[in-house]
Amino acid sequence: MTTRAPSIRDVAKVAGVSTASVSRTLSNPEMVSEATRALVFNAVQQTGYRINVSARNLRKQATSAIAVLVPNLANPFFARILSGIAEVMSGAGFSVLIADTTPMSLDDHRVPAFLSLNQTDGLIVLDGLLERDALLNRGTPASRAPMVFACEWNENLVRPSVTIDNQDAARRAIRHLVSLGHKRIGVLNGPRDNVLTQARLEGAQGAIHESGLELPKRWVFDGDFTLQAGVRAAALWLGAQNRPTAVFCASDEMAMGFIGELNQRGVRVPDEVSVVGFDDLEIAAHFVPPLTTIHQPREAIGRAAAQMLLDRMSLSVQERERQPAPKLVLPVDLVIRKSTSPPRQSAG
Repeated sequence: MTTRAPSIRDVAKVAGVSTASVSRTLSNPEMVSEATRALVFNAVQQTGYRINVSARNLRKQATSAIAVLVPNLANPFFARILSGIAEVMSGAGFSVLIADTTPMSLDDHRVPAFLSLNQTDGLIVLDGLLERDALLNRGTPASRAPMVFACEWNENLVRPSVTIDNQDAARRAIRHLVSLGHKRIGVLNGPRDNVLTQARLEGAQGAIHESGLELPKRWVFDGDFTLQAGVRAAALWLGAQNRPTAVFCASDEMAMGFIGELNQRGVRVPDEVSVVGFDDLEIAAHFVPPLTTIHQPREAIGRAAAQMLLDRMSLSVQERERQPAPKLVLPVDLVIRKSTSPPRQSAG
């Protein structure tokens, strides 16, 4: 015998509201009270009612899809963030469209088209370098669609965000090296115009200075979060006089490139130089040597950003504009492994 699929009337009966209230809640949740939304959504869950997404989208001119803008899809750092986003969004009935915002794949002229109202209902941005106008000046109502920053952010655009305390994380990395007895500590930086670079450098500088140490400019190596930047920094470290006995790298990829190049040249880590990374990629624990690093809760960042976007999407444009943009800062951990140790006596 075939079991009848739950209907809106079943939801209304369980929720104790009218069918009109159920329909209004499912199609325009911003038009009903928070209490009614809670009753209806709980009833939907209890009854197993399935929303007719196609019909709803035709009525609302919505897509049931959100876009995620990623600065470099080849970077393994983003995989777990995207997994967290997809987990929450798929559970809420939304598809996730992903775009690589590197200049070769998504320039400023293509951003407005990609983000048009006909393609996405909301946006999660992981690229803090995208121009403000590229995100907002779209010439369509989509310019007022909900947007959430994750990991990175734009100082010129106030929007909800999910981040970590990058300054504090860098301070913790430096304090670990200082606690081991290191007095000459270098920093391998990210891209100069990146907000993460600025925050991590400020945190590292602050911790070095508060320890009574110095950070000469020659010990700050330019990088871009890639393996190749670590390789280049290793060559500079090898050619330096009065080398740092420890180097804090603003990403795991740079730390691994740095260590790999030193290994190729016969320099052992941590015997001759200690190295700390940032991110705690999956490979960090299995690298040689296993990498001491800052652990970012990447899946949690993705889930929190997705939930924040869903919350914003449940509000009307007027409600979003009246409310302050929420900012969630998630905690990080320093994971100590075998790439750090006290400096050799001869290096002190």
